[in-house]
Amino acid sequence: MKFSLPLLVAVAEAAVMGRGPGCDVPPPDKDGRYTISAPGIKAQFIPYGATLTNLFVKDKNGKDVDVVLGYDDVEYYPKDPGHPVYNAIPGRYANRIGNGHYTIDGVTYETEQNDGNNTLHSGTNNWSYRFWNVTAFSPDSITFSILDASNSSKGMPGRVESSVTYSVKGSTWKIQMTAKSLDQKTPLLLTQHTYFNLDAYRNPSTSKIWDHTLHLPYSKRYLEADQGALPTGKILTAAPNSINDFASASDLTVGHARDQPGFEGNCGADGACEGYNGYWLIEGAPKDAVVVTLASKFSGVKAELRTDQPGVVLYSCNWMDGSADLKSTQGIEGVNDKVIRSSCIAIEAQDYPDGINHPEWKRTEAQIWGPGQTYKWESSWTFGLV
Repeated sequence: MKFSLPLLVAVAEAAVMGRGPGCDVPPPDKDGRYTISAPGIKAQFIPYGATLTNLFVKDKNGKDVDVVLGYDDVEYYPKDPGHPVYNAIPGRYANRIGNGHYTIDGVTYETEQNDGNNTLHSGTNNWSYRFWNVTAFSPDSITFSILDASNSSKGMPGRVESSVTYSVKGSTWKIQMTAKSLDQKTPLLLTQHTYFNLDAYRNPSTSKIWDHTLHLPYSKRYLEADQGALPTGKILTAAPNSINDFASASDLTVGHARDQPGFEGNCGADGACEGYNGYWLIEGAPKDAVVVTLASKFSGVKAELRTDQPGVVLYSCNWMDGSADLKSTQGIEGVNDKVIRSSCIAIEAQDYPDGINHPEWKRTEAQIWGPGQTYKWESSWTFGLV
């Protein structure tokens, strides 16, 4: 499906010209983006997928560095056949549903199997494929809203209205989401699907993520997954310095276990997936504690996550095949100019993947909502220097 930039801008303009608060929202910039900013941080968005396209923070030299993946051309977001969900909102149920089905009150619902036998992000018409409405906008905040029809994604019953508000203050990017099931019980599990490379691919030695440090101080346990990255139901504990340990020390790098047997294949695909594509539980964290710290010595940038969610997904970009160009704000011409394998990391705060099919985890009440109930989700990233 092809979209021209004038059409995308027209769609964005139409999305904000309706009744209510949205009627006062201005159109996007001439390149189709909305920009919000605060001292030391600037974030840019498009209505397609309620997507963050650029996130500029200060590096150790005081220069702006764009630390998230994306495209220069906003036309390409809806055209990209790979659809990596760059910094968008997949919904209404993010991550995987095992074997394409789940049950509510004795009724089994069949969902689109778009990831082997499983359903990923609710299928190929999930919220990251939709144009959201811009319903509020200020210099430091923007709100996107969507009304999702019943079964617009196969097996997702009942209407859901949802919104996401992005705001910046100081050096912090905050994300707040709500979703309300209007008619009947339905699964709800949301996330902001953020891809990071804190060097903006400007490290001449490597564009890979392995040298970034990653600390999850409250995440000793993780969900065992099968070869298709679907949780098996078992909850395992990572031994210190083992492949899945990011809790025992603050200076562990993303690639600290690259030489250990099992690193290749750690995320499944019968050995073809190196690194990470799994879920770590957050347990015993005090309120407003930093639960994830990602940092780079090269750029000096440090990113700290706070969230009300019970865990995070880590995906170390194994399936990036080197065909996607970097943004003009990133890379080194002739050295780093493509998104290659293992050159980024997605960090997604969310509830347990496939929790609707694992009653032993006791996550059903957190994942089945309605009618009339409102789901809430909140996270923030604070940026500083190492």
